[in-house]
Amino acid sequence: MAKPKTTYTIIDVETTGRGNKITEISIFKHDGEKVLEEFTSLVNPQALIPDYITALTGIDNALVADAPTFAEISEAILSITEDSIFVAHNVNFDYNVIRNEFKAIGGDFRRRKLCTVRLSRTLFPGFRSYSLGKLCNSLEITLVDRHRARGDAEATVTLFEKLLGHEHSDTVFADFLKKGSKEATLPSHLPSAIFEGIPNGPGIYYFKNKKGKIIYVGKAINLKKRVLGHFYDKKEKELNLCRETAHIDFELSGSDLVARLMEDAAIKHHFPIYNQAAKRVPKPYAVFSYEDRQGIQHLAFNTLKATPNPLQIFHSIRDCRLYLEQVCEQFELCPKYCHLQENVWTCSHYKLTTCKGVCRDEESVMAYNERVGLAIDYMANSNQNLVLKEKGRHVEEEAFVLIKNGLYLGYGFIEKSEQIVNTEDLETFLIPQKETTEVQGILRKLLLQSSSVETLEFQSH
Repeated sequence: MAKPKTTYTIIDVETTGRGNKITEISIFKHDGEKVLEEFTSLVNPQALIPDYITALTGIDNALVADAPTFAEISEAILSITEDSIFVAHNVNFDYNVIRNEFKAIGGDFRRRKLCTVRLSRTLFPGFRSYSLGKLCNSLEITLVDRHRARGDAEATVTLFEKLLGHEHSDTVFADFLKKGSKEATLPSHLPSAIFEGIPNGPGIYYFKNKKGKIIYVGKAINLKKRVLGHFYDKKEKELNLCRETAHIDFELSGSDLVARLMEDAAIKHHFPIYNQAAKRVPKPYAVFSYEDRQGIQHLAFNTLKATPNPLQIFHSIRDCRLYLEQVCEQFELCPKYCHLQENVWTCSHYKLTTCKGVCRDEESVMAYNERVGLAIDYMANSNQNLVLKEKGRHVEEEAFVLIKNGLYLGYGFIEKSEQIVNTEDLETFLIPQKETTEVQGILRKLLLQSSSVETLEFQSH
């Protein structure tokens, strides 16, 4: 029995931009030699088309007002693409837009896919740009009605035929279609060699656009795995990020803590457009003390803005409570007077059971206040000078984080063979950094888990 001939559907969609709702779709079914069938249609996106999209494509709200909705043409799309390989220029964009449209109407759309950008990079190397317009110009392909679905799809058909006609097309196409191949997953502008060069260790990574501008900074325990995760993510923000990514740089950190600190510094330095969440300033909270009418010394917390003489500052209310719980337990204080329990006559905390009875008149106020004073001294002086030890970027190296006089100074890397006696010796290897609210939050959370913190042991001469 003869093997069924492979068919391809070359597809282009135009969208509303924000939200990526389809406004026009064009599909050419191809058997590897000629076009067998065509389906082209305007689509009513049931959403407003922004002016800048109309300026680019010529498609406005009036033009699509009487066009069918995606739901109305979905069966035609399923039919023409059935058992065919989905082909597009920057395939992940068109493919995911269509998948999301099917998902919105309760359907599912899955096809094998090929990207003419990545195929062109491999079979026609050396061009400065692989955008459809510039590639068509380089290969002398006629392109009419640019940024309209049929015009772009028709030009992609001609490009695809040139790719099919290349002497190495059989091998390259087979490699790209292998199950598990990353070729269809990587952003179209990103050469495979760049991704393959990313290590599996901890560190930070930089996504850059075609102009070399940093558009996103992230951190990971496993750089390669985390970067690949971006390419599998189908959220609109991730799709747009991957479309713009043309290069990825990285820096190894040796540990998650140093990676977090490096990431924060890089974001504050470069302000990448896709790191919006990291730019938000969290509301700070603080611990303070006061004396009530009975002379009992309280520990309490509130927003920093409303806190007189803060003893410790935090960047989430959860961290604030966790710290107070730790102090309450360590100095055998009363959860009621540490404001870890409200509206109770006597404390009955589910976890903190070290209260000596000041809330039940079983301990004198003077004795209780003495321990509160010790707790206040502890908070005022804790972690003023600290060197945190972390793994280095290789086996012969260690990393450190330096806190001096309560201020984060930065991190550094040092060979294990170096002889270090004091913090002044360490400062030779320090990479100075600024303390930010995010850094304070990162270090505070770590220091709350004091049992997991390892300090650097100095070697003597």
